Amino acid sequence: MSAPILKDYEPPNVPLDILYVDDDILVLNKPGGLLSVPGRTPEKQDCLATRAEKQFTGARIVHRLDMETSGVIIMARHLDALRHLGRQFEDRKTDKIYEARVYGHVAREEGEIDLPVLIDWPNRPKHRVDFENGRSAFTRYKVLERDEKTTRVALFPVTGRSHQLRVHMLSLGHAILGDNLYAEGEALSMADRLCLHARQLTVAHPESGESLTFNAPVPF
Repeated sequence: MSAPILKDYEPPNVPLDILYVDDDILVLNKPGGLLSVPGRTPEKQDCLATRAEKQFTGARIVHRLDMETSGVIIMARHLDALRHLGRQFEDRKTDKIYEARVYGHVAREEGEIDLPVLIDWPNRPKHRVDFENGRSAFTRYKVLERDEKTTRVALFPVTGRSHQLRVHMLSLGHAILGDNLYAEGEALSMADRLCLHARQLTVAHPESGESLTFNAPVPF
């Protein structure tokens, strides 16, 4: 496989897309192309976390989405909420639904992918399936529709490993469209962005315990 195409960081200049806010939590629709947290270099300090903190003092990231991935992301507005939400993610008490467009026709209508994932150090930030040293990673998927060359799928990650969904779909032979790390040829050129979106997130409210579901429309 050829070397990945790494683009300069050009974060979108858009206002926060607020899905929900109260005294405890802030739920945003992250645009593709924006880091969730600051990068290591000065030009990568602009991110969702810093933008949110400027508008909502004390807001802190609970979980992350890849830079190229868009969709629902929740932040805590104080430390108690951060601890409560963090435990939900660690204990897999949250429900997440992603949507993706992948290259080719996925054969089965639904299925499961249970393949351990590890960072591919010589080719980082890429990850790969590694049965010896990889961390367990589990994804369920369901086909939503097929067109001439692609398949739209709903993805249900049980674990939350970095690049899990991208690597798991690639393991089926179906790279996500526009993925500048894992797609090649037509799969890469058919879309001008990574066609992966965090469509829905369900959590228990850290104060009331109420189950809340947040949705962000799929932009591709």
